[in-house]
Amino acid sequence: MTNQQLGILFTLFFAVILVFGSAFSVDEREKVVVVQLGKIKTADHGPGLHLKVPIFDSVKRFDGRILTLDNTEERFLTLEKKNLIVDFFVKWRIKHTGKYFRATGGDEAQARDRMSKIVKGGLRDEFGARTVQQAVSGERSDITRKLVVSANQQVQDLGIEIVDVRVKRIDLPDQVTRSVYERMESERKRVANELRAKGDEAAEGIRAEADRQREVTLAEAYREAEKIRGLGDAQAAEIYAKAYGQNPEFYSFYRSLAVYQNSLKNKSDVLVLEPEGEFFRYFNPPAGR
Repeated sequence: MTNQQLGILFTLFFAVILVFGSAFSVDEREKVVVVQLGKIKTADHGPGLHLKVPIFDSVKRFDGRILTLDNTEERFLTLEKKNLIVDFFVKWRIKHTGKYFRATGGDEAQARDRMSKIVKGGLRDEFGARTVQQAVSGERSDITRKLVVSANQQVQDLGIEIVDVRVKRIDLPDQVTRSVYERMESERKRVANELRAKGDEAAEGIRAEADRQREVTLAEAYREAEKIRGLGDAQAAEIYAKAYGQNPEFYSFYRSLAVYQNSLKNKSDVLVLEPEGEFFRYFNPPAGR
């Protein structure tokens, strides 16, 4: 191979290196900064193929998607100076790549740390202006909405945007939780005992009223029975009197049969009487026969 051919090959090789070294592509999921000799040359390139100066320019790539900062649990004081354990996360993204690189040097951990401090300070202020009931029950969305607005004003210099802040869980400390549960348990027991006492009182009243009604019903039934028995006895006496008036001898005979029936029901009954007595009057033949 001659020197001329070597020169041509060297020139082609250098041209290929120059072409590949001066071109770079940007993915739609990326944020890119071109740095020349330690200073930002260009930023916020759109997706596609771009050019740079070989050797002198370097490309810094960052994730352009929405990222998540999952923070550890933090303690915040409420308006009543009570501790709350809050677990939250932050959704954020790089908005101005140049500002982001200048503020953090492209270090995501540094950006997360500074953003976490800002969000924690905002949450501390929001929870400090509310009671436990307000923070836990109905104002959680209001807290996060206000926090997103205030935190975005503070992170503008970092070149990032906070998309959303979500509170996953709000708890009381363990010792406070136990005391709350114990207080709730004692309150439930007090209510249960009160309801049980009212139930016992109502049951006693119902039993007393039932006993009273029973006695009243029995008394009225006994009175009605005695009244009916008296009427029956009166009617029976009237019938007996009429029967006696119509035929005294037959009435006496009928009454004697009833006496015989009641006195001689059992075979084991023994009567010691004179044969000629009044009891056996109708056992004897009539006079003259």
